[in-house]
Amino acid sequence: MPHNSVCVRGRRLAAIAWLALIVVTLMACQPPVPQPVKAPSEGPRQGGRLIYGLTLVVSGIDPHVDASSELGIPLTSVYDTLVYQDSDGSFVPGLAERWEVSDDGLVYTFYLRKDVSFHDGTPFDAEAVKFNFDRIADPETKSRKAVSLLGPYERTEVVDDFTVRVRFRQPHAAFLDAASQVYLAMVSPAAVQEWGAEYQEHQVGTGPFMFKEYVPRDHLILECNPDYDWAPEVYRHQGPAYLDSIEFRFFADPASRVLALESGQAHVMGEMPPQDVARLLESPEFDILRVPVPGQPLQFFVNSDKPPTDDLRVRQALLYAADREAITQAIFQTTSPAAHGPLGAVTLGYDESVVDMYPHDLTKAAALLEEAGWVDSDDDGVRDKEGRPLSLEMLLMGWGYVPEVGQMLQSQFRQVGVDLQMQEMAFPAALAAAREGEHHLAPMVFSSSDPGILSSTFHSANADAGFNWAKVRDEELDRLLDSGAQALDKAERLALYAQAQQRIMDLALILPVRDYVNLNGVSVKVKGLRYDRRGWFPWLYDVYLTE
Repeated sequence: MPHNSVCVRGRRLAAIAWLALIVVTLMACQPPVPQPVKAPSEGPRQGGRLIYGLTLVVSGIDPHVDASSELGIPLTSVYDTLVYQDSDGSFVPGLAERWEVSDDGLVYTFYLRKDVSFHDGTPFDAEAVKFNFDRIADPETKSRKAVSLLGPYERTEVVDDFTVRVRFRQPHAAFLDAASQVYLAMVSPAAVQEWGAEYQEHQVGTGPFMFKEYVPRDHLILECNPDYDWAPEVYRHQGPAYLDSIEFRFFADPASRVLALESGQAHVMGEMPPQDVARLLESPEFDILRVPVPGQPLQFFVNSDKPPTDDLRVRQALLYAADREAITQAIFQTTSPAAHGPLGAVTLGYDESVVDMYPHDLTKAAALLEEAGWVDSDDDGVRDKEGRPLSLEMLLMGWGYVPEVGQMLQSQFRQVGVDLQMQEMAFPAALAAAREGEHHLAPMVFSSSDPGILSSTFHSANADAGFNWAKVRDEELDRLLDSGAQALDKAERLALYAQAQQRIMDLALILPVRDYVNLNGVSVKVKGLRYDRRGWFPWLYDVYLTE
């Protein structure tokens, strides 16, 4: 089995020294009555390679450039962040030992650790922080997600070698949350300058594992960082990781995932098909880790800028026609609850008032469509208006059972005379099509532990080039989102975001389907596996294999 010889050599020397100390101690003590010597309690096993199954083959994995949640699964182990978010939502030191926030919320001052090096041997310091944030903000980087997390960034000032001030044009209340995410992780400036556009294949961080090999669509290998000795308190030990290496393999076909686990091709597999969960639970060789994912649920953005969904009555009719409970029961069984609004129920600031806004009601859906002038004049089962059929275009991607959800929605919409045409596309093509507004409905899910994620998808500033796929430009909604992003008082922030959620649903900008739950199939040989607060990203530093 491949291993990191540096990590193993250090562990062997430590073990020899420990045994020698026990022998000397026993010889010196010489108790008058011989007593059995108890073996030391068995701790985490050192060494071995973990094989982790990835489920989405993404086109890019640069954390500053790309947007997929899938990239964070391996890269959370490659990089460290300035701060970390614990499971209770509190922020703890990471690469920054401490921080201060100005009273006006415009300046965040970070005091950095002085003992950290990148995997390439270059030092982590204030200049590195400035390089990272400036790289994300640079339009040439073409950042899809990190730049939105950086918000109203103005500049980073180097105070001294290990102190930086990050300045914003407006208060950025969610910045600590953003700074704890892998998308704002600290990358090696030297590596970026050396590799340029090829950096994603040669990534260098400060984390417990080093980026060893990446073959797109096939595998990615990480190796233990033998020098790692600055783990944040969210982890459970210090020093190098227990595992020698981690291999990430791609299993895009859902049917292949349970077979990969059972045959030993993978120790861990995310996004297990719900129908396979019961099968694994019956086996003593596997566990299921159910991890609720905060942020935005699986939802279909409804294009408010393209006829006929530019009519509020049509959008509202679609929401009443959708039977979300039937969809979740049929496709996700008992593994995932139905969604009701633009935030999942486990997300900070979730507003429960959205639950009762759009119950399944075919009669109400039909009445709204008729009020909007759509009737079935030729009795063919599809409503029409001025000679045009009520036909909608839905973009589909292959992840998360989106095609199956689309098929059920197609059947449900047909009951009220709506013809739903579905077009399945590769992820990059779907992103481009939705950005250009070529859809009536387009699915997406965004993980986030802060309600500020709503600005990325509903603020008018993101209607052209961002993820505002509803193409909404609403002054009232913009005001609520801007005020929420700037409010430093937590209670005030959450009240503003509650109003924003209600406004989004009043305008029927999305069709929510289900709150995401990441179903992870795990071999019982895997110990210590936990996931961060965002539900997708595993903390693999503490993981070890029993054999």
